Amino acid sequence: MSAAPAPPAPSVAPAFDHAQLDELMERAGIDALLATSKHNVQYLLGGHRYFFFDYMDAIGVSRYLPVVVYVRGAPDATAYIGNATEDWQLENRPLWVSDVELSSWGSVDAVDRALAHLRKVRPGAVTVGIEPSFLPADAYLRLAAEPGVTIGHAHLALERLRACKSPAELELVERASDAIVESMVAVFTTHGQGATKHELVEALRREQTARGLTFEYCLTTMGANHNRGASDQPWRPGEVLCLDSGGNLGGYIGDLARMAVLGEPDGELQELLGYIEEIQQAARRPIRAGAPGEEIFDAAREVIERGPFVDTTFFLAHGMGLISHEAPRLTSTGPVPYPNDHGGLPLEEGMVLSVETTLLHPARGFIKLEDTVVVSADGYRAFGDGARDWTVAGR
Repeated sequence: MSAAPAPPAPSVAPAFDHAQLDELMERAGIDALLATSKHNVQYLLGGHRYFFFDYMDAIGVSRYLPVVVYVRGAPDATAYIGNATEDWQLENRPLWVSDVELSSWGSVDAVDRALAHLRKVRPGAVTVGIEPSFLPADAYLRLAAEPGVTIGHAHLALERLRACKSPAELELVERASDAIVESMVAVFTTHGQGATKHELVEALRREQTARGLTFEYCLTTMGANHNRGASDQPWRPGEVLCLDSGGNLGGYIGDLARMAVLGEPDGELQELLGYIEEIQQAARRPIRAGAPGEEIFDAAREVIERGPFVDTTFFLAHGMGLISHEAPRLTSTGPVPYPNDHGGLPLEEGMVLSVETTLLHPARGFIKLEDTVVVSADGYRAFGDGARDWTVAGR
């Protein structure tokens, strides 16, 4: 394989709100940025994600490192540095970016080419924002050694830029969510006694793939056991099953959890899932554009604290989109550690939230619902909102 010239790009507007990005960069004291994570590269380029490196980045003695170079106030100067073979895909779907160089084979040469472009369009001293968690050490050292370059952080600016989804993005989240729930129901209704957790996860993978999703994971709990890993544990009569799965469509994540039982659910199981549903619905009620995100937690906590399972019920709401647990970040006490940057801020139309409640019951097991909710001007919309009750296996 050898380098090939980039195909000409169409002359169109940026695929994102460049005025908002300029404002976010100014607040962060950043003159230019190098986006190097796959999700932010995809976002800034309007959906491009090179299929050859979709699953693994390593090649030869280095790794694939796509780079979008953006200069504050100069969207026309945006450049994309890609792999030498990336022209295959771009011939079929050209980018909006006018300056595309497809010649890199590793991380350092990609940054070399990005700096060359930056020096051409933004000479002199410059503060360059990076994504620290997504820039390899050798590439960082090359960037830090460049005279006149001060390194800043662009992660929060880019995350805030992505927080409110466009109608096209929301359509992908909705389709992914619907397909995940449909896949779960298909697994619940075609499996029964003796099916192992391994078999159920594999069946869910096939169902999601058949619906056009990229399967990412399935956390599976069965019976009284709270272990969520796949195993040879068989499904027995009367036991509950929770499938908590993520799959994506076009890079956008669907992440939901639904429940099934092998046999008719008894009165206790009906009450337990009803309790989870009460928390979920209470948490939804405050969701609307302009409401502080922390109100979601307050509403859920009110139900939990007057119930019988205070110490074994866990509630969480987090942002999602191109990645899980992106903005808005509404709590600093969840399982994924990060600061509560947005809990006191108003929710905005187009933000997508995962709302989830888990009960760790000592006898009946792991009982959970997880929903995908998008903030609207006067409330919310829920995606993939079916199968919220007990699904009876094999029916």
